[in-house]
Amino acid sequence: MHESQESGAASKGTAAQLEQARRAKLDRLVSLGIDPWGRRFDDGQPIAEVRIRGDALDKAAEDGPTVRVAGRIMLLRSAGSLVFIDLHDRSGRIQIMLGKKQVGPDAWKIVDCLDLGDIIGIDGRLGWSKTGEMTIFAAGIEFLTKSLETPPDKYHGLVDADLRQRMRYLDLIHGEGVRDRFVARSRIVEAVRRVLADRGYLEVEGPTLQESAGGAAARPFKTHHNALDMPLVLRIALELHLKRLLVGGMERVFELGRVYRNEGVSPRHNPEFTMLEAYEAYGDYGTMMDLTEAILLATAQAAGTPARFEWMGHTVDLTPPFRRAKYDDLLREVTGCDPEDPASVATAAAQHGIETANRHPDVVKSDLFEATVEKTLSGPVFVIDYPAAVCPLTKRKAGHPHVAERFELYVAGIELANAYTELNDPDLQEELFRTQLAGLAADESMARMDTDFIKSLRHGMPPAGGLGIGIDRLVMFLTAAPSIRDVILFPIHRPRADA
Repeated sequence: MHESQESGAASKGTAAQLEQARRAKLDRLVSLGIDPWGRRFDDGQPIAEVRIRGDALDKAAEDGPTVRVAGRIMLLRSAGSLVFIDLHDRSGRIQIMLGKKQVGPDAWKIVDCLDLGDIIGIDGRLGWSKTGEMTIFAAGIEFLTKSLETPPDKYHGLVDADLRQRMRYLDLIHGEGVRDRFVARSRIVEAVRRVLADRGYLEVEGPTLQESAGGAAARPFKTHHNALDMPLVLRIALELHLKRLLVGGMERVFELGRVYRNEGVSPRHNPEFTMLEAYEAYGDYGTMMDLTEAILLATAQAAGTPARFEWMGHTVDLTPPFRRAKYDDLLREVTGCDPEDPASVATAAAQHGIETANRHPDVVKSDLFEATVEKTLSGPVFVIDYPAAVCPLTKRKAGHPHVAERFELYVAGIELANAYTELNDPDLQEELFRTQLAGLAADESMARMDTDFIKSLRHGMPPAGGLGIGIDRLVMFLTAAPSIRDVILFPIHRPRADA
């Protein structure tokens, strides 16, 4: 009568035969005057709320409340004149018992057309089965959507990570914990917005199509505007337009937006990702440290992540204040070199196979830090005071022109946040935009000229702090995901040969 689980589908017949059987049931529904694609279904209750009501019931009582739910059939088994269903919605699962006598002969004809994956609505009495299972004893059924595809094998289904990401809709239905992770992502983003709104920040939107890429060291995606007959790029950062708003008197602004970098794919990188950037007039990088701690604490709470937990083999403690450590001190501690002596840095770099010839000393220093120090940073730790030459958008430290007031927040060797005391000197900014450091490729440099941005600075941008947080990495961290692709609903893929 019913496909009980459809596991081992290949042994039961070909995919075409299984689809044919489902289409036959669809035709039967139509012949019964039932729309197999459903209609509006009002007043349904989330299954999680129904289960809360069920937990309060006397298990021996036979007069439980009437409830109304809708969801997808995830398990279906028949026992003569009884059918048992596991029904799932976004909030949880519950058992449904359908009895031929209870629902009546007309509704029973609908029951006979059910398959795994179908979406139905149920009215019934909430109670407990004789085996101690919370159950809705159905009095009525409404057909809402027919599933024509056979679901994945219960035991050998979506195990291929690539396939799971390509078919995220099935991963959300059948993957354990997958939907919870993306629910957590939404709550994390809500928490970010709440923290910023509570501090008087305004959310804004900048252009995703731009004349030139700026605000980050990355290779852009290029496109062409046909009507204007001009080349454009997809933005690689949000920074320069948000700073223009500081000039315009919008003293606290942020954007949560997509950015695009034409680079490789890895467990920590995706070419299209979500970035938070926030800017506060009259602040500095210390202001941004306080803001970053507040965001980390609020988002961890929203995701249900404890203050102390294990991630990527590291014990993480989010109790503020986070550690502050100077860039040069860490480099000296890990490598034994003298960070203020280019020759000492070059010697240490050569020992780690880093090219030094014809390269700016700060570029060599940056490569050495990345190769040696970053992986040691369990964190959370604010690494502060970077080499100024590799930070062209950052204000120099008073009395230390070779040091930039910048921090990066590291946890388990991974950068989660980046912030500056923003450079607001238009002449120095123009000079730095014109400077291409030796040994640094053009697509690795933030020194890209934006003449309109320079012009805006000449009108006066207040001293400010700015912060950037990659939302995907933040979600990855707070949900203990092993790869950034596990927290992006639809990551990009190469075409499959078997597609």
